[in-house]
Parts: sequence; structure tokens; C-alpha cells
Amino acid sequence: MKVYGDKLEEVMAALISDDFLNEERFAIAFTREKYRLTKWGRNKILNALKAKSISEYCIKKAFGEIDETEYLQILEAAVKKKYELLKDKEPSPFKLKSKIYTYIAGRGYESYLIKDQLEKLMD
Repeated sequence: MKVYGDKLEEVMAALISDDFLNEERFAIAFTREKYRLTKWGRNKILNALKAKSISEYCIKKAFGEIDETEYLQILEAAVKKKYELLKDKEPSPFKLKSKIYTYIAGRGYESYLIKDQLEKLMD
């Protein structure tokens, strides 16, 4: 927009005061979108928010918006989907479990939650 110096400061101040630029609202919307639509886990969302220099306060506020039941349902569905894709291709139960764990951990889910879901599924 070719706005620099003091004029830029004025524009930024006006945008913030009119609530067009709001870090907390961004963090909440980003978190909601990433865990519901993109199916990311908390770890991956946390890293993405930190990469965007979002404050700890806003991150905590955004994570408070995550519904734990829905989060676990998303995780369970992801584990089941990956299991269905790999169960016929991988004869070894150990390797199958390892591949699913690695994939889901890469999606940003917590290891203890992944282990719980794998135990339920594999039993």
C-alpha cells in the first residue's frame, strides 16, 4: 500500500483500536480451523502459533476453545482411517502400530492420546 513511517503507525493504531487487527481473535480462529478442518493436533497448532509470534496468553485462550470430546473424536477417526488404509499392506502388527503412531504424531497429536487410541483399536 506504500504507507511508511508515521503514517503506517497511525494506520496500524487505527486498525487495532477498531478491532480489525486482533491477535486473540486470530489465534482462536486459527486454532479452531486447524483442529476441525485440517485435523491438526495441539502440538502442531502450538508450533504454528509460536512461529507466528502469538503471545502465550492468546495461545492459552485459543486452546481453551478446543472441545476435548470433539478433539478425541477427530483423533479416533484419524487413527481408524490410517489403520484401514494400512492393515492389508502391513502384516506385522508392530510395524502397523508404529506406522500409524508416526503418522498421527506428525499430525501433532499428543503421544499418550495416540497410544490410548492404538490400544483400543488393536485389542
